[in-house]
Amino acid sequence: MSVLRNRSFAVELALMAGALGAAAALAFALAGPGAGIAALCSLAIACGLFALFTERRHREIARLAEEVDAVLHGGRRIDFSDYREGDVAVLKNELAKMTAALFGATERLGQEKSALADALADVSHQIRTPLTAIGLLVPAIEEAESEAERTRALRELEVLVERVGWLVTTLLKLAKADAGAIRVQAASVDVERLVRDAMAPLAGAFDLRGVACEVDVEPGASFTGDAAWSAEALGNVLKNCLEHTPAGGVVRVSASEDAVALRLRVTDTGPGIAPEDLPRLFERFYRGAGSEGFGIGLSLARSLVVAQGGTLRASNDRATGGARFDFAFPKVVV
Repeated sequence: MSVLRNRSFAVELALMAGALGAAAALAFALAGPGAGIAALCSLAIACGLFALFTERRHREIARLAEEVDAVLHGGRRIDFSDYREGDVAVLKNELAKMTAALFGATERLGQEKSALADALADVSHQIRTPLTAIGLLVPAIEEAESEAERTRALRELEVLVERVGWLVTTLLKLAKADAGAIRVQAASVDVERLVRDAMAPLAGAFDLRGVACEVDVEPGASFTGDAAWSAEALGNVLKNCLEHTPAGGVVRVSASEDAVALRLRVTDTGPGIAPEDLPRLFERFYRGAGSEGFGIGLSLARSLVVAQGGTLRASNDRATGGARFDFAFPKVVV
């Protein structure tokens, strides 16, 4: 038997034979030749059964090792169909669970790698577009024939530089959110101040576009969260609504609270969200028809809200026909 070449088995068999041999000698001395012969026969049978079962176990372990090797090199899974009771079967069951988990992790890594490659391609494209425009504007500024033409080109250049800066900053924030590196504070957030902070950087843009912003916040409304990140999220939603609201339109912000949550709603009087865009609106780099943005502002907004235990949903407002965004920051954790 191949098992006999196993040193551990040989030692175990020798110890077993020695113990049973001593018992047979004792039986011979105490009870006579018949008892000694019976003990020796028992010794032979016990050693044979031990060798047989050990050989069988070693064959199962060798087969299991071959299957593990096939998993490592051939990519196939361990088969569950021939499971039986026993310690080897338990080991095989645990190995099957482990390989299933590894296959799942490998598949997820493959998907993440593909998503990362797509994201890098999108980032490259998003940055390249304004950089190309900047490269064209520089010689236009140098060759401008009038001060008015030069001033116009400089303003366009400034806008493009701001867009690139915003894009890079937002991408860094998204990377932090993905890595779980965003530190969310848990403090009382005054909603009236939150709306003012979110609106402040956009006030000029609202005026330039001729879009009004109406605010209706319940006095004293508050929730426990991070004021800075919440203002960032709300600001991105307001920016999106502004980009899709024509001149003379209105963006409305309202907030109320109850025993369950602080609810904040943003609506606009734009054309609304196309049905085909609604399911993908918060996807990174997704840009619906007519979108002016990079497709990351709303994705970041949702990530920042979710990091605080809240929710952000998009729909179309029945009253205005425009877009509607509903924030909910729970006041009670269940």
